[in-house]
Amino acid sequence: MIEADAPRVDIIEEAGRLLEAAAADGVPLRLIGGLAVRLHAPGGLHPAVARSYKDIDFVTVRGKSRQATELIGGRGYVANDEFNAVNGHRRLLFYDLANGRQVDVFVGSFEMCHVIPVAKRLALDAMTVPLAELLLTKLQVVALNEKDQRDILALLHHHEVGDADGEIINGSYIGSLCAADWGLWRTCKLNLQRSAEALATYGFSDEERTQITRRIERLWDMIEATPKSVKWKLRDRVGDRKQWYEEPEEVD
Repeated sequence: MIEADAPRVDIIEEAGRLLEAAAADGVPLRLIGGLAVRLHAPGGLHPAVARSYKDIDFVTVRGKSRQATELIGGRGYVANDEFNAVNGHRRLLFYDLANGRQVDVFVGSFEMCHVIPVAKRLALDAMTVPLAELLLTKLQVVALNEKDQRDILALLHHHEVGDADGEIINGSYIGSLCAADWGLWRTCKLNLQRSAEALATYGFSDEERTQITRRIERLWDMIEATPKSVKWKLRDRVGDRKQWYEEPEEVD
């Protein structure tokens, strides 16, 4: 018999359980990562980009680390006390020992190869960060892996690119962040090129590939059309001669 507060075996069901608990307790918690991509495809992901999920990733706002810790710790998870004591202002770690899973909670911003301000617009969606930020958490990965590539293509297959939010990828907002950060712009350029080149290796129809290609091109056009900051222009003079990204932290 499963205890009422024990993590569920099904990871999608478990992510939903934690989101429901957060909403009931008034904790501003939103899903990011692959599960958030899956949540925005209610009919299921296209088979060409479907994948399994290992861990659950959330984001919350600054000042809510204690509430998030109490919420997740009270639902059958073991906190990484040493890591959380040092890093709780920016990231929290918890473990589901029974199912061999990890829960990450990013606080205020998503910091890996680049810093994405994922907590600024949490009110726009009740369960996940907006699609623009969700896509950026994937486009910011310099050493792009298979699961991140699938998530990028899934988002671009299931959602149009425009200048609004909701179930649309807000290219204007992505453009504004890239216009202020040359490094983020550079990595987004790299990964949009990679995605366009990899598209033929996935099981999309010709029509679907054409549509995704059009969305990639539209997103890049919107990024390029956004006026760049003085800081961006100065960094552009240096280009690739200087490393433009951080090495992401790996935590066991």
